[in-house]
Amino acid sequence: MTTTQKLSVQALQWSGHSLKVLDQRLLPETITYDEYNDAAGVTEAIASMRVRGAPAIGIAAAYGVVLSALRHYPQADWQAAVAQDIQQLAASRPTAVNLFWALDKMRGLLAQNPPEPVAALTQLAEQIHAEDIAANHAMGERGADVIGNAKAVLTHCNAGALATGGYGTALGVIRSLHKRGQLQNVYADETRPWLQGARLTVWELAQDGIPATLIADSAAAWLMQSGKIDWIIVGADRIAANGDVANKIGTYSLAVLAKQHGVKMMVAAPSSTFDFSMENGDSIEIEQRNPKELLADCYLNDGSLVNAWNPVFDVTPAALISAIVTERGVVIDPGLHGVRSLAPC
Repeated sequence: MTTTQKLSVQALQWSGHSLKVLDQRLLPETITYDEYNDAAGVTEAIASMRVRGAPAIGIAAAYGVVLSALRHYPQADWQAAVAQDIQQLAASRPTAVNLFWALDKMRGLLAQNPPEPVAALTQLAEQIHAEDIAANHAMGERGADVIGNAKAVLTHCNAGALATGGYGTALGVIRSLHKRGQLQNVYADETRPWLQGARLTVWELAQDGIPATLIADSAAAWLMQSGKIDWIIVGADRIAANGDVANKIGTYSLAVLAKQHGVKMMVAAPSSTFDFSMENGDSIEIEQRNPKELLADCYLNDGSLVNAWNPVFDVTPAALISAIVTERGVVIDPGLHGVRSLAPC
C-alpha cells in the first residue's frame, strides 16, 4: 500500500504495526510514503535506497525485526523465522555499520527470551529511534561549538533528518549553526550519481528555512580556492578504530582538496557508526552498485565495450580529518589522537 502526503522532513514513521518509509528516490518532486508490514518489505526498502543514510538504515532494520516478530509470534518456530528475517535484513547493505549495530541489539534482546517478545522488541526499536534523534541534537551543538564563527560551509551527500531518526548529523551541525545566526551560506555538492545533495539536502534545508547554494561536484575545488568556505561537514557510514571514515563516494576527494586549500574537515556521526573491530579503513567493505546507475541505455546491450565502475563509498584517512564529532564528545585531529576516547565505556 502506498500513500502520498505532505509532511515535514521525516524519513521513517512507526505506527505500532507498520513502518512508513519516505521514498527518497522521488524527492523533491513527490513526497510518497510506502507502508511495510513485514521484514521482507523493509529489507527491499533499504536495498533499493528508498531509505538511506546509515542511522536511518539501522532504525528501519530495528523496526523490521519488530514486524517480523509481529508476523511470526507465537508460532512454534517463530524464533527461527525471526532469525532468518534478521539475516536478510543484514544482507540489504554491506557498508553502513549502524545496520549491524541495530540488528545486534535486537538479536541480543531476543537471546534474553523476554516474556512478551513483541512488546520488548517494539520498546527497543523505539528507543533506538529516540536515542538517535537525541544524539543528533547533541552532536549538532558540539559541532557548532567547534566551528564557531565560520561564515560558510560545504556538505556532501545528505546527512540530515532524511538520513537519520531526525535532525541529522552533518545537517544537525548546520541546523545548530543556523539557529545561532552564525552561517551566511551553506553549499551542497550535487553528489553524483544519485544526486542526494541536489534532490535531498537542498530540499531538506529549504524546509527548515535555511538558504543553500547547490554546486556541481567538480566545482568544489574552485569554491575552496576562492576562499568562500571555512569548513566541510559530512556524515559517515562507518568509522574504523584509527579514525578512518567511510562515507559517500567523493568525500575522500573533498578531504584531499581541503588539505590543499586550508579548509577544515568535520565528520559528524553517532557513536553507533564506530566499528572498533576494524583497525583501519583498509578492512571496510565498499559497496559496489549496479553499473546501470551510471550508463546510458545504449551502453547496456550485450557486447558493449563500455562498462562502469560504481563504488558507493570511499574511505577518508583520519589524517585528513580536522574533527570527528559524536554525541559522546569530539576528537580534534583524529589522525594524531585516535578515536579510542569515543569508544563505549
